[in-house]
Amino acid sequence: MRKSQKKLIDISKKTFIQVVLLLAGLMLLAILMTHILPKGAFGVLPDGSPDYLAYHEISGAKGIPVWQGLLAPALVFLSDDGPTLLMLSLFLMVISAAFQVMNDVGGVRALIGAVSRRYRNRRKWLLAVVSFLFYCFGSFLGLFEEMLTLFPAAASLCVLIGYDSFTGFLCTILACGFGFASAVTNPFTVLLASEIIGVNPLDKIWFRVIVFLVMFPLLMAFLFRYLRRLEHDPASSLTRRHDEKLRLEAPEPGEQAADEGRVRSIYTVFLLGALALIVVSSLLEAVRSYTVVVLAVYFLIGGMIAGRLAARDMKAVLKSFFGGLVSVLPTLVFIAMAASVKFILDRGAVLPTLVHQINVLAQGRSPFMIALTIYLIVLALEFFISSSTAKAVLVMGLLSAMHVGLSKSMLVLLYTFADGYTNVLFPTSPVLLIALSMIEVDYFAWVKKSLPLFLVNFLAVLVLIGLGIAIGY
Repeated sequence: MRKSQKKLIDISKKTFIQVVLLLAGLMLLAILMTHILPKGAFGVLPDGSPDYLAYHEISGAKGIPVWQGLLAPALVFLSDDGPTLLMLSLFLMVISAAFQVMNDVGGVRALIGAVSRRYRNRRKWLLAVVSFLFYCFGSFLGLFEEMLTLFPAAASLCVLIGYDSFTGFLCTILACGFGFASAVTNPFTVLLASEIIGVNPLDKIWFRVIVFLVMFPLLMAFLFRYLRRLEHDPASSLTRRHDEKLRLEAPEPGEQAADEGRVRSIYTVFLLGALALIVVSSLLEAVRSYTVVVLAVYFLIGGMIAGRLAARDMKAVLKSFFGGLVSVLPTLVFIAMAASVKFILDRGAVLPTLVHQINVLAQGRSPFMIALTIYLIVLALEFFISSSTAKAVLVMGLLSAMHVGLSKSMLVLLYTFADGYTNVLFPTSPVLLIALSMIEVDYFAWVKKSLPLFLVNFLAVLVLIGLGIAIGY
């Protein structure tokens, strides 16, 4: 067990205050809307579900009491959405704690180290494999903040094999961000959004696999273009001064811990088990509705067992596990406040009015324009709310009540696209700013360097959205 146990989810006070103030502003706006907008309600279908096409206004209704709106973050757990929110909160706590243990016992480092040593004599193959591994971490497991703990080691490795620490940034943080957006089974976007909106996460998963396969070559083209330029002109490196200090401090590439092989085997089995469980529980109709519950139990029990086998010190594992639980508490505040917006609009009887107006606007418009509008709305929210879990509860909760002519799978895809790529572009992303500061790269220098990539990425997303609509995804 490593002595230095850095929290994987470490939200700064500044970021916490900014997000809380923003969500509080949205709550106050929602309270105000319940007092000035017309009230309404939907009809009811024979099976008891809402009929979103049968809207009627309610005359004489009053807005939500201010005290009730202010207490919404607590009251929302007593609403119909309460059990789902509680389960999602517990799931987030358990999975974060399990990954905290995995990091502290050296599990993630062991997986990366094995790949790095195998390909250290083939530099570009090494970088491609490392990038793909981080890409998979984001796509399948939803890791992103956690990669900050591995970033310094990857930067040192890239310097030692003849490149620079900015290359390490591209192979880790950028690759993980791209994987987060090109998600196949990301628990924090695909599974979370699917759970909220009520769709099987494996439904039409083949299209997300296509997205996964299309976006990685785009990332690699950007990386190899940078490497070619660096090989021809080493002085063009964005981190030249930083790397001079790094060469004096970095460990040798072949250095490894004595128990690394054993730890790597333990966590390979653990992660493969998690992926298998996601697939099996989603395919079996009997347990499909309990996928999040099953995963929470697996990460709780499996995470503790894997940590104990790797560290051989249960006391240290428990300390690490509970440290991971505590570190995620600020994110739970975001979830409660984000869910409160829908709660307030619903209690104030204006949510049906808003949804009805969106449905009216959607009539007669092309599905592509509707999808593009939703995509841009989530992009705008991403600038202000970097927490994917908070946005999932807010956005998917509203989208689940809308009748816009798009499948639930497409709505999940739109949310995933808009939530992921901006994590490595917008200045409101704490992970991006921290990573750039670690290698002494100015944010605007990064924007200038990456702008061509994100322009091509935006076009690729539009093509994929159009393709998905065309084939009925």
